[in-house]
Amino acid sequence: MSTISTQLRNFKEPTKDQLTHVFFSIPEAPPVPLKDTEKQNSGDIEKMEINAILSFGAQEVEDSYAGKLHLLPPYLAFSSLDRKSVRFTLPLSTVRRVERLNARAGVYALSLSTWHGMKIIVQLTSLRPTADLFCSLLREALKAELQRGQMKAVKGFVKTCYSEGLVSPAGVSDNEREDGSLISDTKEGSSPPETEFHGGLGLQFKFPGDPKKLREASKIKLWTTYLKNHGRNLTLLRYPQCTRLVQVGLPNRLRGEMWETLSGSIYLRYSNPGLYDQLLLDIEGTNSTSFEDIEKDLHRSLPEYAGYQADEGISSLRRVLQAYSHRNPEVGYCQAMNILAAAILIYMSEEQTFWLLEVLCDRLLPGYYSPTMHGTLLDQRVFESLVTRCLPMISDHFQVVDVQLSVASLPWFLSLYINSMPMVFAFRIADCFFCMGPKVLFQVGLAILKINGEKLLQIQDDGGFLNLMREYFASLGDSAHPESADPRARAITRFQELLLVSFREFAVISDETILSERRKYRNEIVNSIESFSKRSAVRNLKTLGRFTKEQAGFIYDALYKAMCEAPPPPAVAPPPSLLATSDASPERAETRIGIPTFQVFLSEILTWARNEKIVINGFQQRIDREVAEHELIDRLFYFWDTSCKGSLSFQDLVSGLDGVMLNDLMENIEWFFNLHDKNKDGYLTKDEVLTLSESFLFIFRYEIGDAYLGAVSKFMTNAFEYGDSLLPQHTNSETGATGPREIGHNQPYLNLATFRMVVLADEVLESFFETDLSASFRLEPMPDLELPPASSGFLGDLWSNIATQDNRKIFHRLSDELGKTIGKHQVIYRPTIGRFTKLEEPTARESLISPSAKTTFSGSSLGTVAGSGSSPTLALDASSILDNGTSSASVFSPMPHLKAVNAAFMERTPFAIDDAGDDDDDSDLDMVHGEDDDQVLDEVDAFLEAHDSGLTEADKEVAKDLLNAEPVK
Repeated sequence: MSTISTQLRNFKEPTKDQLTHVFFSIPEAPPVPLKDTEKQNSGDIEKMEINAILSFGAQEVEDSYAGKLHLLPPYLAFSSLDRKSVRFTLPLSTVRRVERLNARAGVYALSLSTWHGMKIIVQLTSLRPTADLFCSLLREALKAELQRGQMKAVKGFVKTCYSEGLVSPAGVSDNEREDGSLISDTKEGSSPPETEFHGGLGLQFKFPGDPKKLREASKIKLWTTYLKNHGRNLTLLRYPQCTRLVQVGLPNRLRGEMWETLSGSIYLRYSNPGLYDQLLLDIEGTNSTSFEDIEKDLHRSLPEYAGYQADEGISSLRRVLQAYSHRNPEVGYCQAMNILAAAILIYMSEEQTFWLLEVLCDRLLPGYYSPTMHGTLLDQRVFESLVTRCLPMISDHFQVVDVQLSVASLPWFLSLYINSMPMVFAFRIADCFFCMGPKVLFQVGLAILKINGEKLLQIQDDGGFLNLMREYFASLGDSAHPESADPRARAITRFQELLLVSFREFAVISDETILSERRKYRNEIVNSIESFSKRSAVRNLKTLGRFTKEQAGFIYDALYKAMCEAPPPPAVAPPPSLLATSDASPERAETRIGIPTFQVFLSEILTWARNEKIVINGFQQRIDREVAEHELIDRLFYFWDTSCKGSLSFQDLVSGLDGVMLNDLMENIEWFFNLHDKNKDGYLTKDEVLTLSESFLFIFRYEIGDAYLGAVSKFMTNAFEYGDSLLPQHTNSETGATGPREIGHNQPYLNLATFRMVVLADEVLESFFETDLSASFRLEPMPDLELPPASSGFLGDLWSNIATQDNRKIFHRLSDELGKTIGKHQVIYRPTIGRFTKLEEPTARESLISPSAKTTFSGSSLGTVAGSGSSPTLALDASSILDNGTSSASVFSPMPHLKAVNAAFMERTPFAIDDAGDDDDDSDLDMVHGEDDDQVLDEVDAFLEAHDSGLTEADKEVAKDLLNAEPVK
């Protein structure tokens, strides 16, 4: 039993619009359908971007920045010219007022007021008609949001965000500990107090790490100031200081909300209220193979954390993973997803975690948690390439000593370093990951290797590599310069050094670098995974029959190609049996194909299951192949469906082909007889004899001359003659004539022995069953399937849009019509058997039991010509027209990566630093860092880059004047 997926071949390079949505963390389409068809306006509103200068309403808080303003209904987004200094994504439902400002001549400026009272000034620097068009579209989009009623939903949604209480005058610190967890005065055994704000298990079981060492109080103060001035949750403006604060580390209580805001999952939660609760109701009482896998891993998900030593934490994790696997059955559940979800649940509620998993698996880390893990394998190949480029000495040494880099690096990427290093440090990396994207994983990985470069050059095997990494991660909290005389240098930890190297020395690793490398190695990884899947499918066959593994591989290749051309319905588990016991596990889903896919599959390996014609029109000579449709092919489908499921598995195809391809003469005759014996009673009815004759005519439809047509005619004559002779004789009482008794058309008529005698009476049919039937099934190496081409710039994209399959068909039809006009159009149908090459019939047999003639026929492929002015026969050499592709073995094997996953996630090294600290413990850390909150930011000053606003001094002066401008009346 095997599952065969063609999903990897459906990959298409993201379009410009898709990349824009990804950059701004926006869902590609409004997730909530509109109830009233008359109000479906937001989906029809045109998208637009315009050059603009962004100024903040609060004076002397931030500089002005030049960039682009994007209208992406129902969102409004802005990014600075460098695409990293300033960025925001605003749901249009959070925009409360838009006014045009009365500014200097030639200045077109808008003032936007948001839900949280911020004033954003946008100066549109494009031409006046362009600015007017943008304002018109913005007005329509805002009107559509008002009609949808989304603006009413903002008030209730923001109440679930902790930042609302954090910046309120009353505050939220009365019932919180220093680390952000809640102080409960309830009695033991009672449920914890309910809060409006969403939060994770850390509220009850405390957060990892010591809050004093993590400087939680200072971080909260800094973030409170930033959120008051720059918006929060749905209206957050990401200025340079936001990235700076994220690199320092998010405070425990605010981390969950900032993760969903920075990643964009907050927009999914906002647009889909109540969906998570509905999913929980839908899965109640159901079961699946994914649910079983989830149960196995629940108690192996961060077991050292107190929350997962209690039923409450395990139940929350179970609900989130089951809801996700139910909503995304094509992904289901993948190992390592439990570690990720368990870590997120410490800081986020179940609903928040669910939507963040959606963004992680679909957008941030596509393909990481799929059944094939193709995204993980691709990024491992990209990481190896970057190591070779940036750290050539380490790369060369690993090749010499045969050390697999992925043995250690694959778990880093899969778990966002959570399973490899202490959680307090891994969460700092996760902060940067959600803020700056997947490039952080590569930058941190390269920094780890560089910092340990000298020791890595001494290792000799994989075990030494893993031990070195384990020791390094355990020492991340130690001083990076313990022997330095400078107390500030001694205070720098190894983790701070890691961030310094990551973001300063490897800042050259950008999002564009990662996308480019992924395009470069995608085909290599896809071919490698497909090769591995093929070997697994062949290995999992219950029986090969008389085939070799190589021949079974050819069958797999034909099946895979057919699935690419005519995809079968998704593989699903069969419905539960009413007689199944509660202990019985559900049957695993397997890939099964229907008749459309089966027809394409047969056309690849069976000559008479396809129509091949050679078209010559004076401009080109080509071979067109079409899938043949006939009742015989459908009959063969159900004949091989021995389990009566209405579909065929890979094993069914192998067993079915084994029953015909390797037969001798008598076995083939019996096989063909059984194929047409519908009720399996050992007899053919008269109707079934006629159907069998039609099957002969279908198989021989393109053969040269009348030899096969005559053979079928004689077969029918002999079949009814000898069939009647075996019937009981009946004498007519009136005439006295004796003859066979009349029987119905559906009554048993012809048995196998008689059918065998009739076939052997004809030389053509005998040769067909002796050699030609089995030979018409051809298992040959398949040419490598073409993968979707990678984007290669404007000209490459233009050519790929022109050279499509539909355009080729249009060109072929046009050239055929021109060929008919000039009288040079010919269509030559290639025969399916090709044994007879002349228009002559073989000599009929004189006896039914005479030995078979061993006549040698020409094996050339000949065809019947359909067209004007052409000869009756035309000999063609197939090898001169058809090109046989050669398959090349892939050098990249996923097996070491898969083994690394299994080894890495079986256990996790517990780190003492992750233990929740006691609030009453005294710490002398303040003596080192001082009491000034601003010193919290010192550790990232070394690798922060200067942010260019892209404005001249004159532009800045204009932007400054707009802060005091009045609206146009």
